[in-house]
Amino acid sequence: MSMQHPASDLRMIPVDQIAPLNPRDRNDQVFEEIVGNIKNLGLKKPITVTPRDNLEDGKRYLLICGEGRLKAFKALGEKQIPALVVTVNDEDAFIMSLTENIARRAYRPLELLAGIERLHQQGYDKKVISQKTGLCLDYVKDILFLLKNGEERLLVAVEGGRVPLNTAIAIVGAGSDEAVQAALQDAYESGKLRGGQLMQVRRVLQQRSTLGKSMARRDARKVSSVTTSSLVRNYQHEVERQKMMVKKAEFIQQRLVFVIEALRQLLADEHFSNLLRAEGLNTLPKQLAERVWPGGHAA
Repeated sequence: MSMQHPASDLRMIPVDQIAPLNPRDRNDQVFEEIVGNIKNLGLKKPITVTPRDNLEDGKRYLLICGEGRLKAFKALGEKQIPALVVTVNDEDAFIMSLTENIARRAYRPLELLAGIERLHQQGYDKKVISQKTGLCLDYVKDILFLLKNGEERLLVAVEGGRVPLNTAIAIVGAGSDEAVQAALQDAYESGKLRGGQLMQVRRVLQQRSTLGKSMARRDARKVSSVTTSSLVRNYQHEVERQKMMVKKAEFIQQRLVFVIEALRQLLADEHFSNLLRAEGLNTLPKQLAERVWPGGHAA
């Protein structure tokens, strides 16, 4: 089964004859931007569809890529849309859809990861999933391991860049809270986790402990259950978080002082200032200019 270069044909397709393959919710603001861009600039990239004879409501094409563009055309009252028509089976169509969204990272994390899980459930082994999606084989293995263990919260943190994937795997493998804390301490001392990254991991672990592994809302009765020990624990967590915020603010302030002093020395050089003027770079943001020069004047 090969789908590397399916034959395609560019056509104008009626929008009411297209059925989404994998419909999903879209952020209203993002959708409005898509509509505005298409209205002002036109459609930069055609959608991709595949013909089908067995669809409901008289539809004749299955949408592979471009749901946002299709919805935008409908919102603008357009009757037809440019589309690349390819002939592929349902499984290859789904893989094409998943691959495009991986490439542009437009999927919400759980949707993207659920797509990988769906391929696995359809009988594809990890190596084939890796080849078809362009993802690293080890990444696919680790993601499927986390999915198997119901670690939705860790998965979202991994995709969001807040928790390294190998750290998430170590957390699941550690088991008890004591073992997890020991693993984090080892990672910190070995230099694998530092500063803000360590705090991100701790914050995710706190949410995982308080709200559970799943991103679904928990039973309200469980959430509302409060004990003296839980209040003390949450208070201590909040104190630690506030302390880290203060340390971070002090660090940023030190960086800012360094930048200001460096700018002062550079801008005291007449040749450097003339070069900035020649390139049209002789202004600074107001808040920074006020600190570099008394009165905040330009270079």
